[in-house]
Amino acid sequence: MQTELDDEDDVAVPAGAAAGDLAALPPVRPRSVFMSALLRPEAGGAASALLVFIFFAVAAGHNGFLTPLGTANWLDTAADLGIVALPVGMLMIGGEFDLSVGSVVGASSMIVAIASGYYSLNPWIGVVTAFLFGGAVGAANGLIVVRTKLPSFIVTLATMLMVMGGMLGIAIALTGSSSISAVPSGSAEVVFASKIAEFHVSILHWIVLSIIATYVMQRTAFGNWVYATGGSAETARLAGVPVASVKIILFVCTALAAVLSGVNETLTFQNGNITLGSQYVFTGIAAAVIGGVLLTGGYGSPVGTMFGAVTYGIVSLGVFFLGWNADLANFFVGLLLLLAVLANHRLRLLAMGRA
Repeated sequence: MQTELDDEDDVAVPAGAAAGDLAALPPVRPRSVFMSALLRPEAGGAASALLVFIFFAVAAGHNGFLTPLGTANWLDTAADLGIVALPVGMLMIGGEFDLSVGSVVGASSMIVAIASGYYSLNPWIGVVTAFLFGGAVGAANGLIVVRTKLPSFIVTLATMLMVMGGMLGIAIALTGSSSISAVPSGSAEVVFASKIAEFHVSILHWIVLSIIATYVMQRTAFGNWVYATGGSAETARLAGVPVASVKIILFVCTALAAVLSGVNETLTFQNGNITLGSQYVFTGIAAAVIGGVLLTGGYGSPVGTMFGAVTYGIVSLGVFFLGWNADLANFFVGLLLLLAVLANHRLRLLAMGRA
């Protein structure tokens, strides 16, 4: 039987295999149980999260890092990023990027603030409008990428600028300001801005989304399609995978997650700002890569991305608890990103017996 060899994952794919057969392909066996664990896509992310937690627990534990409030602070940061990073990581596994997530977070923030704060409408009107807007942006990104074959990096960069500039112009035309107070109330406040003890409800959103994403990627045909699309879109298409639909769905999910993050932060801090999500443009990608997602696509897991977000949250707040300059957080995140890329590549070679 003729086979095609995927150089990235060393998996032999039978020529003309049906889409449903992709999940049944025999995996390459690592050299040991330990190496098998290292081969897991989330192994690097888990190691990174554990190491930075131990470091800051020892170095800053006496300053409040381990208190309920301190733990809530870095978990809140991890959740805000994790909500965005989860679908960003899935999209990267599918072989694409989305740089527009930051602008969608900011635009959603402005939509909710204008509706609830400036016009004194029920917050749900702004929330629903924001989700419809985000879905439209995600669908547009996906359709443009699959129809034109242009790199998603360029397409979503253009979308980012258009969304940010357009929403800024609309906000100033309607309200005369680029920063607007939001007014949470009723059930919208409970769903998006409530707290459980010291912990914000966004942590619950993040956990639920992580469980759903993990189930989808590991237990459903759609998850297999995502991996196949990222490994080789052309091979997946020949095997019967609806590559175009998979990519469009991933882009839509990414945009909707960005809206959720924007709504959470806007109603929690009672302020809408177009620049609210600017930090997520690259930190979402960084969290996914630290969590073991390959930039070349076809490899990674939502669990790993979750660990990447935890790592970012710990570092961001850990630096504060140490009393260091907050700007050093970006230095450490960048260092972790570089080490994660090198370590993940090396561990995979070791596990496969090729190094």
